[in-house]
Amino acid sequence: MKRLKDKVALITGGAAGIGLETARLFLNEGARVALVDLKKRDLERVASELDGLGDVLTIAADVSQADDTARYVKETVERFGRIDVFFNNAGIEGKVAPLVDQKLDDFDRVMAVNVRGAFLGLQHVLPVMTGRKSGSIINMSSIAGLKGSPNVAPYITSKHAVVGLTRAAAIEAAPYGVRVNSVHPSPVNTRMMRSLEDGFSPGHGEAVKQQLASTIPLGRYGESADIAKLVLFLASDDSAFITGAQYPVDGGMAAG
Repeated sequence: MKRLKDKVALITGGAAGIGLETARLFLNEGARVALVDLKKRDLERVASELDGLGDVLTIAADVSQADDTARYVKETVERFGRIDVFFNNAGIEGKVAPLVDQKLDDFDRVMAVNVRGAFLGLQHVLPVMTGRKSGSIINMSSIAGLKGSPNVAPYITSKHAVVGLTRAAAIEAAPYGVRVNSVHPSPVNTRMMRSLEDGFSPGHGEAVKQQLASTIPLGRYGESADIAKLVLFLASDDSAFITGAQYPVDGGMAAG
């Protein structure tokens, strides 16, 4: 039997990378999927790409805005009747610079998307799930939420904050049968990493990639599918007794 048969999944940051790969996997596992992303044209492209895999709803929204968050949750429930799985995935990387050179506006934008966006998603989805006394929420953090790293202080800060949100939400939601966990990828072959690689050494992104890959015990970057498979496990009933946990999916980076 398909692991998400008849379940409804909501995914933010769903138009590319890990979010899109997770949507594809969820559809193949029987879920109906609502995808949220910032730009309508990106969502239209994704809808075409996923056509034929299953029932997909696309919603253009800014996850850092309370009204947009309330709307994407409302539209999902109106279309599908409930939310069984929430992949709280949307995030941005920010600028690469020493902490003392970071611009306050850039810091605020990273925190707005990565922390306020995750908080608002929890705030609006949890009542839908607790009312049904079931559900699984997977928050996207990073290996950067478990370790320090130079020149990306806003991103590091934001991803550590997601751990706190996950633990607090898990305790509050547990009496209602709702589980909340976080996933912590290493560098993954996505647009975000191309941006960071070039930020670390402009014009020498490939060399930066090779250097970063050498710090991963398994010797390579992750792929979006590697992360999506963990998210599927946490979304499914196979993880029914797991909540409040942090899951590295990092080729061994957290072991060092």
